[in-house]
Amino acid sequence: MKKFKYRVSRNGLLTTTAVLGLTAAMMASGIPARVQSAYADAVRVQAPQEPGFADVVEAVSPAVVSVRVRSDVKPVSSDGFNFGGPSFEDLPEDHPMRRFFRDFGDRFSQRGDQDQPQQRRPNVRPVSQGSGFFISDDGLVVTNNHVVDNGSEFTVIMHDGTELEAELIGKDYRTDLAVLKIIDADRKFTYVDFDQDDKTRIGDWVVAVGNPFGLGGTVTAGIVSARGRDIGSGPYDDFIQVDAAVNRGNSGGPTFNLEGEVIGVNTAIFSPSGGNVGIAFAIPASLADEVVQDLIKDGSVERGWLGVQIQPLTEDIAESLGLSEAKGALVTEPQDGSPAIEAGVKSGDVVTAVDGELVDSPRDLARKIAAIDPGKDAELTIWRDGDSRTVSVEIGTLAEPRKEAAVDGPKKTSDGDYLEEFGLTVMPADDGHGLLITKVEPDSAAAERGMREGDMIVAVNNTDVRTAKELSQAVEEAAEAGRKAVLFQLSNQDSSRFVALPVATG
Repeated sequence: MKKFKYRVSRNGLLTTTAVLGLTAAMMASGIPARVQSAYADAVRVQAPQEPGFADVVEAVSPAVVSVRVRSDVKPVSSDGFNFGGPSFEDLPEDHPMRRFFRDFGDRFSQRGDQDQPQQRRPNVRPVSQGSGFFISDDGLVVTNNHVVDNGSEFTVIMHDGTELEAELIGKDYRTDLAVLKIIDADRKFTYVDFDQDDKTRIGDWVVAVGNPFGLGGTVTAGIVSARGRDIGSGPYDDFIQVDAAVNRGNSGGPTFNLEGEVIGVNTAIFSPSGGNVGIAFAIPASLADEVVQDLIKDGSVERGWLGVQIQPLTEDIAESLGLSEAKGALVTEPQDGSPAIEAGVKSGDVVTAVDGELVDSPRDLARKIAAIDPGKDAELTIWRDGDSRTVSVEIGTLAEPRKEAAVDGPKKTSDGDYLEEFGLTVMPADDGHGLLITKVEPDSAAAERGMREGDMIVAVNNTDVRTAKELSQAVEEAAEAGRKAVLFQLSNQDSSRFVALPVATG
């Protein structure tokens, strides 16, 4: 290597000398020596004096962990595999995945000592992996609900590779948050705090730390792209959007500001391909901290319940009702047996304030009601028949949603095909275009978003649907692509609207 370097140096010296001699000769002859410009100094750019991310990453990385989750599933089928759904034998003979599962199963069963007789595994313990972070020195870990959901065993893998068993303290489906606790912790852990000042601005630098694709601790950086994003995953959507690379496995990991404070918990990405395209969403620290404290204290989150189906006000609707501005939440239907019915709330009422605080939108109303302790009285300001009035209502308790299945497919009923995941019963339209909704479960995600009997489902994720099976297939494709919500196009009496419903995540 030294000899190689020496030869390069020698050749460079000789070449330079030759050129200098040529230049001198040209100058002596009166020929302009234009080659001199080739030896001007290279362009230099003064490095900006902004700080990098190394100090932040070095400080917070020990507090960020990987979360490995094992879950129990049904006994395996005859092919030796079960992924929580049908086996390959349930697929059509010409289905391209049928051969894949058969061949993959054969290779798996042949692993290990070839001298041993082949045995079918009695069970498969599916493993999922996400990210999380310590919020206390005694081993409390925050992650996503969808990371730990269906889990029976939890392992926290620290920055240095140490594996520690953990137990589930609590989880909240609606905000997608969960808390784990290290079992028999005999050490103090490095932990991080939530940002308490809510000072994050659009354009601020952020650093995301997590475990994408199971690679281990990985750091990406970007900026805050937007705040207050509603992605259709629930009534409490208030996401921070960042462009830092967030991929599968980053779920539950923290996004930091440059002071090492957690400004958000990574929970979702927008991506046609399932990989990072620069649009990621994090639960803001203000909401996450509040929910986490409830989970630590009670293991669950108790929310207030009014019991109304609501929709946004448009300028046209507001004008037709005599309202000066399109703010508030329009009640489409109070639910039977709900606090709203007891208080005399009617269809067509517009809720404009709760306890004197103005309501901007249906989402704002949902948050305000959820924040009230069940059993307490609240004053609703309602616009009805061109006049404002106040009614008192005793807030109820919002029930936990039913467990979402991973698209088991429609079940035949007397009213049509029942889609348990969404709480919808549907039947083909008379003209063969679309699916008529014949029943909506009162506490379902569909009811929560205003879907009603008589609505026609025209398309799902921009794909026309004519049967319940086609609808289920479209939803399954969305789930496989990592989508948290699926978009329904509805029509009713020559009007059309879009509704996003959450899908089960694996």
